[in-house]
Amino acid sequence: MKIIRRLSIILISIIIIGFIYTGYKIRGNVQQVIKYEDQVAAAAEANGIAEYKELILAIIYTESKGRSADLMQSSESVYGQQAVIDDPQESIEYGVKFLAESIQKNKEAGNDLWTAVQAYNFGLEYIRFVQERGGKNTVALSEEYSKEFLSPLLGNSDGETYPYYRFQSVFHNGGFLYKNGGNMFYADIVKMNRQFIQWFS
Repeated sequence: MKIIRRLSIILISIIIIGFIYTGYKIRGNVQQVIKYEDQVAAAAEANGIAEYKELILAIIYTESKGRSADLMQSSESVYGQQAVIDDPQESIEYGVKFLAESIQKNKEAGNDLWTAVQAYNFGLEYIRFVQERGGKNTVALSEEYSKEFLSPLLGNSDGETYPYYRFQSVFHNGGFLYKNGGNMFYADIVKMNRQFIQWFS
């Protein structure tokens, strides 16, 4: 019994230390991201989406944790290839502009906000896809779009997957994404990261 009790204490201690370490890392990432709060606020105001400042910060957290010059990973949507933008301000300007377009088109379609967020990862065509299927983003819909539309469009006609171990993916499918299919968990991850922004900023 003493051995079992000791092992239980060790296990609980490891779990507690793990939570503390994870919280410390998250807090550090949030502090890095909010360094760009003023620039994000200005860009959001300029594009008519001032009320979405926290959401934009959560997207930055998701895309780069504030530790890459291309904070919002805007290069691909602007230039058609990755790692072209090397100025955080330029990344914010293009990223916020694209998000504003996504939010506007999504409002016109009558969808929920998280469809617009998922469309930031998938592209604007996803908005129509969701509109035709009830107007609410779900992981099931984003998986269907990733597997049946986006992946084949970008050359993955065989449904090839690759490992992706995040909380959301492990519980949904054991931890994978479709090759060339974007991130079907993107909206849920941004939602979680927005909560981190609220807790730690």
